[in-house]
Amino acid sequence: MFQDLELEEWANQREGGKAITMIDVRSPSEFAESTIPGSLNIPLFDDQERAEIGTLYKQVSVDAAKQRGLEVVSAKLPDFVRKFAEISGRKAVFCWRGGMRSRTTATLLSLMDIHTYRLDGGYRAYRQWVVSTLEGMEFVPDMTVIHGNTGSGKTLLLRKLQDKGYPVMDLEGMAGHRGSVFGQIGLQARNQKMFDSLLLEDLLRYRDTPYVLMEAESKRIGKVVVPDFLMAKKEQGRHIRIDLPSDVRVQIILEDYEPWNHPETCLQAFRKIKTKIHTPIAAEIEQSLLSGRYDRAVELLLIYYYDPRYAHTENQYEDADFTVIRVGSVDEAVTEAERLLPKPV
Repeated sequence: MFQDLELEEWANQREGGKAITMIDVRSPSEFAESTIPGSLNIPLFDDQERAEIGTLYKQVSVDAAKQRGLEVVSAKLPDFVRKFAEISGRKAVFCWRGGMRSRTTATLLSLMDIHTYRLDGGYRAYRQWVVSTLEGMEFVPDMTVIHGNTGSGKTLLLRKLQDKGYPVMDLEGMAGHRGSVFGQIGLQARNQKMFDSLLLEDLLRYRDTPYVLMEAESKRIGKVVVPDFLMAKKEQGRHIRIDLPSDVRVQIILEDYEPWNHPETCLQAFRKIKTKIHTPIAAEIEQSLLSGRYDRAVELLLIYYYDPRYAHTENQYEDADFTVIRVGSVDEAVTEAERLLPKPV
C-alpha cells in the first residue's frame, strides 16, 4: 500500500535537497488555476468527466458517482499507469484535499507495483502552508531595486543577471503580467494563489543570501498583490536606475510585446488610457496603432504618457540615493551592474 506524506515532512525533505516529483491528479483546469510549483499534471479525470461525476454525486448518489468514476478510470487505466511508470525516482500524488482522487491513484499504482506517496491534506493543506509561511516571513536579505523608464529593459537586465548566477526575484514573471495597462499582452496572468507559491519558492531559496535583486514594482501587478513586507524591503533597499536612449527603449518594447501579433488587444488597452492623453496626441497614437505604425505609437506613448508617470512615481523616492547607469544597450547595463554588485556566491 501507499504511504501518506505529511506536508511538514515534505517541506523539510525539500529543504534538505531530497528530490521528489509532485504529481497533481486534479483536472487540467484545476491544475492551470494553481498548483505546487514544479508539479506534473496527470489527471485522474478531465474537466468534463469531473463535472459529470460531481453532478452525479450531488444530484443522484455517492454510489452512482463512484460507479461512473470506476467506469471512466477503467477505460484509461493502461495509459494512466504508463505515465507514472515513466517517472523515475520518488514521487507523490495530490488532489484538492488528499481525498478520493489521490487515494484512488496511489492505490491503483501500488497494485501495479509502482510506489508513490500521497500528500496528506492535498493542495488545500499546501495552500494553507503557503499563506501562513508568508504571513510569518522575516526576510533578512537586503534589496537592490532596479528602476528605469518604461522600456529600459529592467526585466531583461534582471534575467540576464539571473543567468549569471545573481539572486533575482522576477515578480512580473511570477505574476504573468508586466504591470501596466498593456502588461498582459502575450502573457497568461496568474492568480494570487500561484503568485504566492512562486514567490515563496524564491523567498526560501534566497533567504540566506546577502542581497536580492528586484524591479521597482508597484504593490499590484496585474491580478496579484505583493506582500507588505516585501514592499517595505523595496523602499529600504539600494536603488539603481537604468537610463537608455529613447530609440533603444522603443525597440525593446516592440521586441517584448510584439504588438503586430496582438493588434486588437493593443488597441483595447490603449483605449483604457486614451482620455488621459492630450486629444491630438491620443488621436495620432490610435491612428498609428490602426495602421500598424507601432514604433510611432510606442514613441508617443513614452513621451506623453509613460515618462511623465514614471517621473511622478520616482518622486516617492525623494530620500533615496540613486546610482544611475547611463548606457546604450541592455548588455552594457549588465556589464555596469556587475561592477556595482557583489559577486554571486
